[in-house]
Amino acid sequence: MNTILTRLSAELIRKYEAEGFWGRDTIYALVRGHAVRAPDSFAVRDRFRRLTYRQLLAAADALAADLTRQGVRAGQRVGVWLPSRLDSVVAVLACSKTGAVCCPSLHRDHTVGEVMELMQRMRAAAFVWQDGYGADAGKRDVIEALRAVPSMQKIYRLPPLAESDAAPFADLATAGESDSPTKTDPNTLVYLAFTSGTTGKPKGVMHSDNTILANARQLAKDWNIGSDAAIYALSPLSHNLSFVGAQVIALAVGAELVVHDMPRGASLADRVVETGTSFLVGVPPNAIDLLAEMQKRGLNGLGRLRGFRISGSAVPSEVVAGLIRQGIQPQSGYGMTENCSHQYTLPGDDPKLIIETSGKTCPGYELKIFDADDPDKEAAPGAVGQIGGRGASLMLGYFDDQTATEDAFNKSGWFMTGDLGTLDANGYLRISGRAKDIIIRGGHNIHPARIEELATRHPAVQRAAAVPVKDHRLGEKVCLVVVFREGKAATVDELLAHLDAAGLSKFDMPEYFLRLDEIPLTPNGKMLKRAIVDEIRDGKLAPEPVRFEAKRASA
Repeated sequence: MNTILTRLSAELIRKYEAEGFWGRDTIYALVRGHAVRAPDSFAVRDRFRRLTYRQLLAAADALAADLTRQGVRAGQRVGVWLPSRLDSVVAVLACSKTGAVCCPSLHRDHTVGEVMELMQRMRAAAFVWQDGYGADAGKRDVIEALRAVPSMQKIYRLPPLAESDAAPFADLATAGESDSPTKTDPNTLVYLAFTSGTTGKPKGVMHSDNTILANARQLAKDWNIGSDAAIYALSPLSHNLSFVGAQVIALAVGAELVVHDMPRGASLADRVVETGTSFLVGVPPNAIDLLAEMQKRGLNGLGRLRGFRISGSAVPSEVVAGLIRQGIQPQSGYGMTENCSHQYTLPGDDPKLIIETSGKTCPGYELKIFDADDPDKEAAPGAVGQIGGRGASLMLGYFDDQTATEDAFNKSGWFMTGDLGTLDANGYLRISGRAKDIIIRGGHNIHPARIEELATRHPAVQRAAAVPVKDHRLGEKVCLVVVFREGKAATVDELLAHLDAAGLSKFDMPEYFLRLDEIPLTPNGKMLKRAIVDEIRDGKLAPEPVRFEAKRASA
């Protein structure tokens, strides 16, 4: 059986169609339209290959036909474990055509065991994989492991990319579109993405063509991204940030997607200019590195580049200022796999809003702040509370987990993100932290995101994390973890004085300090603070006890 329980209803379809946020096209249908109207326009490129929309459509048709010949039916799942390469785009389109469900959210740091567990859970019928890719794929026999998945019908094993490579899936002969049925319903499941699992067992987030296109279309409209754009996905295509914020936007409007597959040490600035990139999508470290290269080389501007969506964590003030000086408009945003990139700043927004907020809600999505302790009670205006949302880009539910789906919503049907924040009078969102990320010191709630944001304003601090350290009497105390910029440093006293001057309450002051060379990140650029907490607990890291002493005013 391939019946999947979702939140979809006829009422929901009528509502979003009437409001203009859902349409009648699948992602595949949009690409087919581009291939008819502008067949020689470029659609996607990686380091060695560049495809027009006509060529991209032909590759997708070839894979779709072969999936059908192999017995993969609509509703069955296709796992895609690839580095960022254009073959991943082809797989998504092939699934959108046939009605199969594509799961491209398998990352480089996944182990073979983890991927096989996900394939078992989703009862995958096909698998697309690059030979040797994955955390331990060089030590494990992936093909043998896949054969242990009872539902598996077809394995596509791709070699690592080389300069001489032909078009993707060129070996799959196709007799034409009649070889595979073409899905016409954009409300069926097409995209399955597993969450990073930093808070527990990964959940499979389900999306239709319409839920992801709703967000992509609005982002493109608000940022004036049209068919002449070249969108560079710095984040992996396996992550939702690049999947929706770059790949689906490009396919929706007929623009070109540029895949980030540069060799280590290559120049990002040169690649941006060479590819004619007009819009970048990435995380703060990408922006920091790009600005550093530009400053080192004395570059002023980068060709056509005019915009840069920076997500995953707060955008440092010096990054915003540096990009603006270079004629590049930064975009701060917020979202998650469950609801896509629904929050973002707009062109022309004041730099202060880009630094301090995650922007406004895109048309078709609503936000509401609920009480920090009661998700069914609306928070007082301006108060920090749980962020709830609903709208056209919201997921259809969690795969094969109705309990988790129901638990994710409050009684009024708002999806509870697990994040805390405030909305100002103009609708701009400020993130305070995660509800489960709160550090509770003797009954006092401390929000790590506030400490981290203030700490990264110090000129010597590149990245900062606030994590809990167990305390016998108070329960938890705050540990400030920092990574200093190259060639810079600061004393603990200087950092604490900086936090005080920046407005941090003395009741929220860190009582432990830890300096690291790097802070581990998830594939989407978010800090993996759980790993630091675990190493402190296990005695592998030893934070230094510290105490803030406020200077007394002289008489």
